Amino acid sequence: MKTIRQAIKEKDSEIWWTTPDTHVFNALSLMAEKSVGALLVIEKGKIVGVFSERDYARKVILKGKSSKDIYVREIMTTNVRFITPEQTCEQALALMTDKHIRHLPVLQDDQLIGIVSIGDLVKAVIDDQKKTIDKLEKYILANTSIT
Repeated sequence: MKTIRQAIKEKDSEIWWTTPDTHVFNALSLMAEKSVGALLVIEKGKIVGVFSERDYARKVILKGKSSKDIYVREIMTTNVRFITPEQTCEQALALMTDKHIRHLPVLQDDQLIGIVSIGDLVKAVIDDQKKTIDKLEKYILANTSIT
């Protein structure tokens, strides 16, 4: 099973973030520019939230608010879940499924070392399964005699 450490090594290592006092419009612009679905929200060096496309859709658009008039702090998700690099991708997926979240910051010794999305983890699990299938096929072919 692939670990979170392995998964973050295989992806872009940039961690995109914003502050709570950023206008939602500016945060969305950064997300579009960097082609990401969420930003960590950092204040005084600490993660205080996650701002995602889901937050925008549910807390701005559906409520008739303007992204140029409100701040990230007003709509960000504040109950941030974390994962460690030693945990497996399967464990992270289980947490995401259970808590209905799509992004997990990765902390090692209270230091942010990455962030994984549900897409990153699904890719990692599929890659692992493909390798297992390939090994099993080779084993079967090597141990099957054709008469």
